[in-house]
Amino acid sequence: MIETNVSKQHQTFLQVLQSYYQLTKPRIIPLLLITTAGSMWIAAKGQVDPMLLLVTLAGGTLAAASAQVINCIYDRDIDYEMERTRHRPIPSGRILSRDALLFAIALAVISFTLLTVFANLLAALLAMSGIVFYVLVYTHLLKRHSSLNIVIGGAAGAIPTLVGWAAVTGSLSWTAWLLFAIVFLWTPPHFWALALMIRDDYAKVGVPMLPVVAGNQATVQQIWYYTLVTVAATLLLIYPLHQTGIIYAAIALYLGGLFIYKAWQLLQNPEDRNLARGLFLYSISYMMLLCLGMVVDSLPLTHHAISFVVSQLHFLS
Repeated sequence: MIETNVSKQHQTFLQVLQSYYQLTKPRIIPLLLITTAGSMWIAAKGQVDPMLLLVTLAGGTLAAASAQVINCIYDRDIDYEMERTRHRPIPSGRILSRDALLFAIALAVISFTLLTVFANLLAALLAMSGIVFYVLVYTHLLKRHSSLNIVIGGAAGAIPTLVGWAAVTGSLSWTAWLLFAIVFLWTPPHFWALALMIRDDYAKVGVPMLPVVAGNQATVQQIWYYTLVTVAATLLLIYPLHQTGIIYAAIALYLGGLFIYKAWQLLQNPEDRNLARGLFLYSISYMMLLCLGMVVDSLPLTHHAISFVVSQLHFLS
């Protein structure tokens, strides 16, 4: 594909800004920030410094945006071939690859500086490792060459949990790694559900996503297994780590039950794209609400309220 150059004089300043914004794939980033926030709240036992939260989320946003921009540069050829992505800024010629690369570097530098100065060096290095892993391991080594691309590449999307924990504590604990594992295990069923919906697009450009290489039946079986393991992993925060309480337990069990049910439905009907779409959309809500449950459960006010209710029940008994 020959990169075209749309003259910037035909684009307004607002349109140029919008094109650079689109390069960052902004719809992906909020979910990464929610997992970061959930990790921070558990690490801080519900008492997160608002400034630290703001800086960590800002640094995480910039790091994720940098990785996505580089991904857009690298994938500009297949983006041009796929109908779903043909109108992105680089394949459509609205932004040159050179300018996009400078933009990505600037985002990474600002992210590293923010996190180093206002959080700590470990959080900054972890954020940079996320960029490197996403670009080199997932985008370059795996995406076009292995059906394990999502399984291994999912580590990049799980790193924000480590960034959040490190920003609060300056270290990493077993709980931090469990949060990482939850997002890591959740990624395959989440993304494979999407891959089932757009399998033809991936086949057209030769990207070996699991549905393309192994078919729908094998893919939904893997989705089923990963969903079961993901839900089981979320319960480890309750026991044996004792990091969350009854509020999180109730939310995790309810959300996990729905996740398993939807994966089971898809397992019975592997060709049904509506079920795949339903699972994909639910998986997003699942992770967001699970992290919200972590936040609510960790708040001191929640613990006081539960203690009060328990004491009243004990008094009445």
